[in-house]
Amino acid sequence: MPPAVPTITLNNGVTVPQLGFGVWQVPDDEAVPAVAATLEAGYRLIDTAAVYGNEVGVGKALAASGVPREELFVTTKLWNADQGFDSALRAFDASLGRLGLEYVDLYLIHWPVPAKDAYVDTWRAFERIYAEGRARAIGVSNFEPHHVERLLAETGVVPAVDQVELHPYLQQRRLREALAPHQVVAEAYSPLSSGGDVLTDPVIGAIARAHGRSPAQVVLRWHVEQGHLVIPKSVTPERIRANIDVFDIELTEDELGQIAGLDRAGRVGAHPDTFNLGA
Repeated sequence: MPPAVPTITLNNGVTVPQLGFGVWQVPDDEAVPAVAATLEAGYRLIDTAAVYGNEVGVGKALAASGVPREELFVTTKLWNADQGFDSALRAFDASLGRLGLEYVDLYLIHWPVPAKDAYVDTWRAFERIYAEGRARAIGVSNFEPHHVERLLAETGVVPAVDQVELHPYLQQRRLREALAPHQVVAEAYSPLSSGGDVLTDPVIGAIARAHGRSPAQVVLRWHVEQGHLVIPKSVTPERIRANIDVFDIELTEDELGQIAGLDRAGRVGAHPDTFNLGA
């Protein structure tokens, strides 16, 4: 029996499974078996993006799964080259077509792209998509506090989610503190630091041994206890199953404190203030 995944309620009342599956770097043809395996394991949140090139495969897997649409939570993202009001609307239609869906549950601006400076106009297109009911919630990805504050000042709909690189080596405290008053949920991509040094950290290893679990499971449990949405990626069936099997672990206050001490601004990916690919 797949584990029951708790939900988080977004600031517009929509509920989302707290732990899902990300398909970044999963080729389109591999997306079908990977997503099928995740759905069989009990995942219901699937996160993709236009630039990942696998929306078609994800859509095929969802259609073939037999899981009722209302039980699924599907996220996709607008790529940088398509920012702007009219181009964002066209790109959204194209994503829906590739996914084979009538609506998505969450639509995100993938990056702020400061060189283009179009994310405010893009957000106004998102507001229209949201008003039409074609996205149940809208949000952003890789937005720093000052990007979010500008949206709040110049537009009408508060983002529901900010999806960012987030893991024990990059805990994003300043960002999470800025989001909290607006009930914007932090969603962690690369939650295991792209499988890097976090998983071999001696602190994480000692906690894992104490619980009889893997380092990855300890890190994912840490995300859950921090209240993050979290979207680990794997194409290995046993890891897919292990990643969702974290709801019967409870970290102690001391263990949480030890993990808090690992924060070192250890960003693996690009910085949102300088990433302008596709501008």
